[in-house]
Amino acid sequence: MNILFVCGKNRLRSPTAEQVFAGRPGVATASAGVSHDADEPVTPELLGWADLVVVMERAHRGKLSARFAAALRDKRVVSLDIPDEYDFMAPELVRLLEARMARHLPG
Repeated sequence: MNILFVCGKNRLRSPTAEQVFAGRPGVATASAGVSHDADEPVTPELLGWADLVVVMERAHRGKLSARFAAALRDKRVVSLDIPDEYDFMAPELVRLLEARMARHLPG
């Protein structure tokens, strides 16, 4: 399963999620951002690669839909509702990611 994690600037939450889940069996990860100054911007190619698109906030889903409607047509997009208040690899963020992603990961 290819999972694309998306947040605003792709500096804290999504890169943390990418790293946390990268080693899982049967899972490949990438991260990107929807902001104009994102470190790694979302592209149609990344969306095409992804089996599952995971956004950190509902606002990110809206931005994705507005800019990439065609690329998202057959994609499952879920929001973890994780606010932008954590540092990269913060233990609290890792725990929250693991708890909210558990039902979306392959068995």
